[in-house]
Amino acid sequence: MTLSTERKVVHVPSGLAGERVDAALARMFGLSRTKAAELVAAGEVTLDGAAPAKSDRVSEGAFLEVSIPAPDAPARVVPETVEGLRIVFDDEAFVVIDKPVGVAAHPSVGWRGPTVLGHLAAAGFQITTSGVPERHGIVQRLDVGTSGLMVVAKSEHGYSRLKNAFRQRAVDKIYHALVQGHLDPLRGTIDAPIYRHPKHAYKFAVGQGGRPSITHYETLEAHRFASLLEIALETGRTHQIRVHMSALHHPCLGDLTYGADPALARRVGLSRQWLHATRLRFEHPNSSTWVEFESAYPDDLAHALDVIRQ
Repeated sequence: MTLSTERKVVHVPSGLAGERVDAALARMFGLSRTKAAELVAAGEVTLDGAAPAKSDRVSEGAFLEVSIPAPDAPARVVPETVEGLRIVFDDEAFVVIDKPVGVAAHPSVGWRGPTVLGHLAAAGFQITTSGVPERHGIVQRLDVGTSGLMVVAKSEHGYSRLKNAFRQRAVDKIYHALVQGHLDPLRGTIDAPIYRHPKHAYKFAVGQGGRPSITHYETLEAHRFASLLEIALETGRTHQIRVHMSALHHPCLGDLTYGADPALARRVGLSRQWLHATRLRFEHPNSSTWVEFESAYPDDLAHALDVIRQ
């Protein structure tokens, strides 16, 4: 199927003279810098009739043409049961699930695989309509490549209370990660801002101007090639653990996106990052009593850890 596009032709205004092509496109057409750069790389942009590089500078009055794809159709929940997804707890306020690898929390543009919300819909769960349509009830998310515990609100009251608890950092989110090498010190706190990677839209990085991000870690086991960590998140940025571990040069085993050794990943039989959301603890939104849930390692992570221990 061919996506429709809109061809825009403009003259560069004086206020943008000297800007990079991607920056000028972003400001004139309301695009992200990443999207603007992608259009330049795809040959969808001309500057005075020639194809520019994204870093070329524009001059006042220059003739700029760009083809902008029409917006994608909004993502929607498709009811579909997910093999291996386990219901850990269910009441009138929320449901806790144990998410297997390869499952997204909710639908999104470009993702055609299974989702947590799709499974809940297929299983007959009534989820609150709070939140944006494709993310109803979602108060926290796990990466597609990360397994473990997630909570989804079922009532409006549950959504409001849980969303606020996560926002106020009043939820204990405990992960286990098997990372390359040995951290020094063996326990500590990583306080480093995270922002979207300037060259790769699917990655994040540590750097100035990013959002505050705090990760606490403690070494549970130290082996020849890797260490098993227990990690508590104070903030919940996208890819936070993976980015922080990579910044310390101790990426999660199997996390090739963030610099893990592919040979070691093959040796332990991993095809994804060794990262699991193992415990969740928070105040029940109705009773205000504390509840706690745990998840065991899935088979692929348990096997990799066994190999490392040997």
